[in-house]
Amino acid sequence: MTDMNQMNFDHAATTTAATEVFPTYHAEDLARGGNQARILLNGQIYSLRITRAGKLILTK
Repeated sequence: MTDMNQMNFDHAATTTAATEVFPTYHAEDLARGGNQARILLNGQIYSLRITRAGKLILTK
């Protein structure tokens, strides 16, 4: 298991403005090797699912 603070960040996370960088997470790391993760936002739980086709689905 990888600690969220120790994850490697992808260079693709940078925007064209060199001063702004967005955190990037590997979906597989969020799912801890599985195909689903839960994300909490403002007291609401969302499900992130990795499909067999390698797509992401985010549902409430």
